[in-house]
Amino acid sequence: MGDRSTDTDDGPEYGIDFRANPAEYDIGRGEEGVFKIEPYKSELLPLWSYKDEAAAAASAEAIYDQYEQYRANDEFPGMDMARKYLQMGYTRAMRYAKYPGGQKYDEDGTERDPEQWADPDKREAALVFESYWERVREDDVYQQAKERHRERTAEP
Repeated sequence: MGDRSTDTDDGPEYGIDFRANPAEYDIGRGEEGVFKIEPYKSELLPLWSYKDEAAAAASAEAIYDQYEQYRANDEFPGMDMARKYLQMGYTRAMRYAKYPGGQKYDEDGTERDPEQWADPDKREAALVFESYWERVREDDVYQQAKERHRERTAEP
């Protein structure tokens, strides 16, 4: 991978423009890199909100619109980052839906039992994000771009 520096205050930061250097992009697991991969973080984070169902609907639609732009430009890192923001909208909203105040663990580190539903509005927000996340995951163009990206970045 490219030139990466470590900032002890904020964790690892990447000194890479992933739009200009898409081969440097590592898909990673789940939502990995969602706050680090530029310029996509700066384009997608302002669109992301899961406060309630209405905010989630506007957010998920805006992120999906951005996904479609990345798709039209054959920009796989952007497509994948949009997928990650939709996934993160689902997981964060669902955490608040199941755990009062979104607190999954007690102060001593013990995992709390989830409630059914601690915050029903957050559950509705999560379901909005889930439907858009699923659209991206099932998109043939996304799947093909992901496979091509993996082939191009595979170690020889």
